Amino acid sequence: MEVKATLKVINEADFKGKRGVTEGQTYKRLVGCPEVVSTDRVRLGRASYVPGTYEQLHWHPIEACYYVISGHATVRDIEGREYEVGPGSIIYAPPGIAGAHEWEVKEGLELLDIRATTETNRKMQFTVDKKTKRSYIDLGELEKREGISFKSHY
Repeated sequence: MEVKATLKVINEADFKGKRGVTEGQTYKRLVGCPEVVSTDRVRLGRASYVPGTYEQLHWHPIEACYYVISGHATVRDIEGREYEVGPGSIIYAPPGIAGAHEWEVKEGLELLDIRATTETNRKMQFTVDKKTKRSYIDLGELEKREGISFKSHY
């Protein structure tokens, strides 16, 4: 029996980051995307935040897991509880509004972003109004994430 190797070795330095969902965030897609290593089960990226970056309270329709490589931030949950995170911290956000979270970056933050899917339409981010707990997403972001299409089918 002949076996062909499928192992991939990725060097993050070979990939440029793009602006993330928040001003002050840069994001590099590393695994689970066509331009690097395509897989149908997991997406891995590296997010970088400049000091002072604030990412509003939001939730995802899929679970998200973050591993802090360096830096420090305050993470808040839907009830307003605060968690100080730094190198070695793992933040697990279950799917849905109960897993909502926000970031306030104290010093440059670097983290691995791990998702259990590569489906763009499931990697959406819904902002939460803190008073009413109502969720919303910008139509442009919804279209970018393939959650809706304005293309004519004729």
